[in-house]
Amino acid sequence: MTSLSIVIATYNRSQSLLRALTSFIGQSAPTDQWEIIVVNNNSSDDTEQRVLEFAEQHPGLPLQMVCETRQGLSYARNCGIEASSAPYIAIIDDDETVNPDFVRAYIDFFDSHPDAVAAGGRIVPAYEADPPKWISPYAERPIANPLDLGESVRPFPKDRCPGGGNMGVRRSAIERYGAFDPALGRVGQKLIGGEETDFFERLSRSGEPFYYIPQAIIYHHIPPQKLTHDYFVRLCMMVGVSARIRSRQNGRYSAALAAEAAKWAATLVLALLYTAKLQPAKAHYLLIMRRQITAGLLGRTQE
Repeated sequence: MTSLSIVIATYNRSQSLLRALTSFIGQSAPTDQWEIIVVNNNSSDDTEQRVLEFAEQHPGLPLQMVCETRQGLSYARNCGIEASSAPYIAIIDDDETVNPDFVRAYIDFFDSHPDAVAAGGRIVPAYEADPPKWISPYAERPIANPLDLGESVRPFPKDRCPGGGNMGVRRSAIERYGAFDPALGRVGQKLIGGEETDFFERLSRSGEPFYYIPQAIIYHHIPPQKLTHDYFVRLCMMVGVSARIRSRQNGRYSAALAAEAAKWAATLVLALLYTAKLQPAKAHYLLIMRRQITAGLLGRTQE
């Protein structure tokens, strides 16, 4: 019986996608318990050919590919969910790899926690070049979204939710609360996000619990081009734009502005601390991050 469907949306990243698929070879869970659904979201590179070749080379891997012609990560993920068959669904990105117990961890968790509608695992950044000196744990969040809440299964804290590149959900929860909002999420090269935050906020408002699973680990591969000044500035701006869209949709825009003001206070304190530690670059980029997020939230620019 297929217990877990893994959905991987992809757009013009055939090489990293094959790396992700290769990491599923040798999973500790038997292959009759899970499947992989690759969603080709209008890729113009050699994604289709390379996935078909990979499937031929690994006939024992439970892999299929479907196509979604509507451009956007939320459309693609929703398409993968619709094409899947298992009662549990795990979603990862095409720039990640998984540990050998990834599949088993999600299946065992949902089997043993009937009250849990959703979960998320550990996210470990895997930098392909040395991170710049300005990277701090705070500036790292929008780039790599690291997540490590310890070694034990536990409910997520109230102010945290699973990362978009490592999340699991029961199919029944999607049927009850809906899937991902196409107004949010990456569209081509546009860096709109927030679709997973919106999804988990819906679950949280309904009182549904979701849990952290430390045994389900993904390694988020960060190429050098995602460590540049220009990318960071653009990414942080779109974090703010995403928050603006999400908060206006759920009628919480005033609350979002108040929260942003509080974050400015915390950012200024942290910047002073980094400056006192003779780490001015980290202080400077914290201020850049906050400035860009605020600008996006206020609607001062759009991509």
